[in-house]
Amino acid sequence: MEQNLDVATETLTKTLCRHLAAAQFADLSSEALRQARRGVLDWIGFALAAAKHPTVARMIAVLQENGGRPQATVLGNNLKLGRLDAPLANGQMGHVLDFDDTHMGGVVLHASSPILAALFSLAERDGVQSVAPRPVAGTDLTLAYVIGFEAGVRCGLAAPGHHKGGWHLTGTLGSFAAAAACGKLIGLDAQQLTYAMGIAGTQAAGMQQNRGTMCKSFHAGKAAQNGVLAALLAERGFDSTQEIIEGRCGFCRIYSDVAAPERLTDGLGEGWLIETNGHKPYACGVVLHPLIDAVIALRNRDRIEPATVSEIALRVHPLVPSITDVIEPTSGLQSKFSAVHSAAVALIDAAAGIAQYSDAKAFDPTVAAMRRRITIVADPMLGSDEAHAMIIAGGERHEIHIAHASGTAANPMSDGALTAKFMANVTPVIGQARAEQAPDLVWELERMDDVRVLIELLR
Repeated sequence: MEQNLDVATETLTKTLCRHLAAAQFADLSSEALRQARRGVLDWIGFALAAAKHPTVARMIAVLQENGGRPQATVLGNNLKLGRLDAPLANGQMGHVLDFDDTHMGGVVLHASSPILAALFSLAERDGVQSVAPRPVAGTDLTLAYVIGFEAGVRCGLAAPGHHKGGWHLTGTLGSFAAAAACGKLIGLDAQQLTYAMGIAGTQAAGMQQNRGTMCKSFHAGKAAQNGVLAALLAERGFDSTQEIIEGRCGFCRIYSDVAAPERLTDGLGEGWLIETNGHKPYACGVVLHPLIDAVIALRNRDRIEPATVSEIALRVHPLVPSITDVIEPTSGLQSKFSAVHSAAVALIDAAAGIAQYSDAKAFDPTVAAMRRRITIVADPMLGSDEAHAMIIAGGERHEIHIAHASGTAANPMSDGALTAKFMANVTPVIGQARAEQAPDLVWELERMDDVRVLIELLR
């Protein structure tokens, strides 16, 4: 155990951090840049949509009463909190509606809320430390975002049984992702970044038991806060183990029943994992999207009237009934983890947006009646983004198969669709004029000299 404290020791964690610390903006592929822009735009949208959510209001009230001096902006609230408090609030805002982007390439991770909530806080610091402090440019933010994404997913790949063990990956892997992103933004070297990862790992937490409660989005906020704190501590010389992932008592050993530490660095430098990120057209758990696609597609294709429906039978990936088995949700947050609720609102409203997962909709008697006509069957032959739906309406049978859910890497949302989602999310919060300015800034993010211009627009 002593050997891993010797700075001359080579470890897998340090190998990853050396690569990330050395990466330059010019190393990013055109697709990585495109996906970074898409991720920033999408995150801003769903975070602002939740700016006045009761869950977020409770968090902000506590932070205001107990926090430090105002240093960083809370989006959509005309408010500043402490450097460590603002990421907690913004991270929770980004995840509370379950409308955030999702990487599904072997690791199901909502990376953007922890990473970007953390980076936006540090972007309002005095500046990036190079030869002299300077403002955080769009290129700085973009590179740090891609770096954090890479670190978070790779840590998950090294622990294949992590999700199965009941951990919420946005809280655990999100801490690593945010720490790597923040470390990159403030210019940590490979050794400091290794320490930042260790500091983040020892804070990593979040349990799936809290699905459907205010704590689930709290995980994203805590991950953002953990990442900022880890990077700032490492900058001041705070140390940690140098093998937080692969060590004998490291993350991939104790957070997973299967350890694959070699995957932390496999293929390093061959591409960027953000290139396969996905974005949500629906405001609920991503495993529900295939069945929602199926129900809406059948309803629209065959012009099915909900009042005539007597039965809905869905075949889905086994993760769906294991994660979204709530039959009678008692809140909007809980309804996001109900497959039968999602199918019911998809049929009745031909939508599964923010309004379909409100408290009012969870208790709507028409929706409740429809939920009771739905059966869910797990089919191990189906992929995680695949579903089959059968609806009996007016005595007639209607069927459809969805090969890849909308919003996944195999069936992505277009830039236009993401922009439309953004406008719908943010216009009620910051007004039409400012909402229309924001996409133009984000689509040209690399040209921005100081990202505080964007942050100010979002207050």
